[in-house]
Amino acid sequence: MAFVTKEKFFTKQWFLAYSLIVIGAFILASGFVFFITPYKIIPGGVYGISIVVHYLSEGLFDFLPNGIPIGLFALSMDIPLTILGIKILGPRFGVKTVIGFVLTAVFVDLLTAYVGTNDPLGLADDVLLSSIFGGVVIGFGLGLIFKSRATSGGTDIVAMIIAKYTKISLGRLMIYVDSVIVLIGLAVFQDWKIPLYSWLVIFITGKVIDIVLEGTSAERALFIISDHYELIKNKILKDIERGGTFIPAKGMFSNKDKQIIFTVVNRRELEILKSYISNIDPFAFIAVVEAGEILGEGFKKLREQEI
Repeated sequence: MAFVTKEKFFTKQWFLAYSLIVIGAFILASGFVFFITPYKIIPGGVYGISIVVHYLSEGLFDFLPNGIPIGLFALSMDIPLTILGIKILGPRFGVKTVIGFVLTAVFVDLLTAYVGTNDPLGLADDVLLSSIFGGVVIGFGLGLIFKSRATSGGTDIVAMIIAKYTKISLGRLMIYVDSVIVLIGLAVFQDWKIPLYSWLVIFITGKVIDIVLEGTSAERALFIISDHYELIKNKILKDIERGGTFIPAKGMFSNKDKQIIFTVVNRRELEILKSYISNIDPFAFIAVVEAGEILGEGFKKLREQEI
């Protein structure tokens, strides 16, 4: 199955998708240049490898006295990895992915040429703070790129290829690949703090990507089992003004027919409903599930998910 998505040229979706890529690539590059590279943090991926190569190559070439540019080296890895991914995995990587990693590489090298790699924000004495903000900024930039239906390419493709021929999950493989790159940084720079800061960046980046893609949802999905389901239904419909669904069920112990109420409410409505149910039926059963995203009538429209 191909994962490539296309938008019609010059439509609202087209402009939005490519705006997200450009803005996301610039933010992603800023995260590396200002918070990661100057402190030799190795956050996995092709940019983790590129940072190691950059510092190892300082002074090796007369025409590149400051080392191989990070963006250029990352691009030199992204292009063949993407071609390899297309050959092995099929057409999963579209034009937007290529534009995303090219722009990121260009922005990284332009920003580096402008601010340098010598502690641009004065955080040399607080690398922990730099790691935290670096993870947030990188995660936000990647989240915008992913939201445009592009991918980050790079070592993610390596993980996808390995996953195709093994039974290991893609998520676990991505952690393995990034961890290997982090340990390479430890071996090169001989500083045990580097992997600690690097894994912190990887963790925060992942969490921020989730927030950008799914949002900080305040909605909660409820499964309610009570003999007073008609009263609870009226509370939900008339007072809270939400909808819901009855799900026929049978008790495992009592073998009696039951009605499960499924509904979605926000945090404030949840507290109102819990208080009401505790008064009318102290023996009711309520399962509260944090909903990452709710689509449909009364919430975010499905069409909003197109971008």
